[in-house]
Amino acid sequence: MKILLATGAMLLGAGLAQAQEITIVREVDSNNYDPHKTTSRAASEVLFMIGDTLVSLAPDMLTVEPGLAESWEVSEDGTLYTFKLREDVQFCDGKPMTAEDVVYSVERWIDPDTSSPVAWRAGDVESVTATDDYTVEYKLSAPFSELLYQLTQSFGTIVDQANVEALGDDFGVTGFNGTGPFCWVEWTPRDKMIIERHDAYTWGAPFHDNQGPASMERITWQIVPEENTRTVAVLTGQSEISQYVPYIALEQLKGAPNVEVVQSDLAFWTYFMGFKIDKETVSDPAVRRAINLAVNQEAMAEDLFFGVVQPAYSYVSQEALDWDASLDDTLLKFDPEEANRILDEAGWARGDDGVRAKDGVRLAPTAYVFAGSGWAKLSEAVQAYLREIGVDMQIQAFDATVAWGKLATQEFDMFGMSYPYVSSGDALNLYFRSENMPTPNRMNWNDARTDELLLAGATAITDETRADSYAQVLKIVHDAALWLPLYHEPMVIAQSTELETVTPHNIYGAGLYKGLDLKFAE
Repeated sequence: MKILLATGAMLLGAGLAQAQEITIVREVDSNNYDPHKTTSRAASEVLFMIGDTLVSLAPDMLTVEPGLAESWEVSEDGTLYTFKLREDVQFCDGKPMTAEDVVYSVERWIDPDTSSPVAWRAGDVESVTATDDYTVEYKLSAPFSELLYQLTQSFGTIVDQANVEALGDDFGVTGFNGTGPFCWVEWTPRDKMIIERHDAYTWGAPFHDNQGPASMERITWQIVPEENTRTVAVLTGQSEISQYVPYIALEQLKGAPNVEVVQSDLAFWTYFMGFKIDKETVSDPAVRRAINLAVNQEAMAEDLFFGVVQPAYSYVSQEALDWDASLDDTLLKFDPEEANRILDEAGWARGDDGVRAKDGVRLAPTAYVFAGSGWAKLSEAVQAYLREIGVDMQIQAFDATVAWGKLATQEFDMFGMSYPYVSSGDALNLYFRSENMPTPNRMNWNDARTDELLLAGATAITDETRADSYAQVLKIVHDAALWLPLYHEPMVIAQSTELETVTPHNIYGAGLYKGLDLKFAE
């Protein structure tokens, strides 16, 4: 412990947080903080605090409440949403926010020139119109059953056109003028992000105990890749709160008199490794099935994560909306004997070094993962399991500021990823639509039937039609063995007892959401 404390002091600095200022330690950074150009959880964590969305998702992950829009109406056919905006909202520079800002933000989001990897989340937009300074008509070409939910996400953050145009490619890199409870101060990539209180902010969603201004004057998001150092930071008060504490340290943290651990099981967050199915080795379905059968998720959940997580065999949680229970008995589970049989039968023969090959091609797929202790342990465990069946997976790890770009290329055979969702439809539309290639559909899954069913689910006007459509997609993608699911993760936050107990918010895994309810106990 003395060694760990000394290490923590060296890497994080000796000074403790000032009154009304906190430091949050996390494992990785984002590639940028442009809401339309990143899918990083690290970006969402900050964007929720420095920006706002038209509507807000309550912590129950079900209820949509007002945000920048104080009310809205939906036409009977589900294609026209009319949003009435608040009239008291202003950006950090003091400029009032109006309907024109909403129009610009949505149009930029869906503009092909933006190349947004999440443009689909805005729906099939026909037009967005400001009918007056505080009314927006959002017209769809077809109904989108999850539009309001998607508009709660950080991708729907309302941006300032003048700020975007002034910064150009540096928007979300050197600055961001938002309407959130905090304002951008400074970002040092791979080190820290500093934000300060937006004193004019009074328009938080109704579910917040404090609707603004925020209690905290300043928040520093500090990047600390090392698990031990993050643990020490929380134990010693160098960080007042974090959701990035290692599972091995949870019991120690729970026993510390100055730390409180809170957990939410409302989160749907799944870790997996995907296959780029048009690459030479993993294009073979037999290889993908064998890899699924070779990995012992139950043992990994226990050995690496101390039983806190749930082993995953499905691509979404079996508790998620529209999961089809009839698929439970078809999921691939640990069976190395069957994995070896499948590879033998498919003609992948072991060489003198134990690695399989076929037609002169070694079964040695390259996997891209994020740098950091979490994915290092996870990918190395998978690598060890695969060696037992003659698969020599090669791991290449990249810092998050680089990884997102690398994961948009065609260079790799496998990739490591984790993602949040609130329903099967949300997850499936994200990853398996052909138009989402090459990212986030990094598998290059281009299947007309999948696209047809996803469209049917998204535009469904009955729960039964939606559930049936998504159940069929789930069967298709599981049968194709497009992923190796690893585990489902709850939301766990360790915080100082000097803070009031937080209610974890699970939207996109952001945990602390707007930061409005962060407050020192009186």
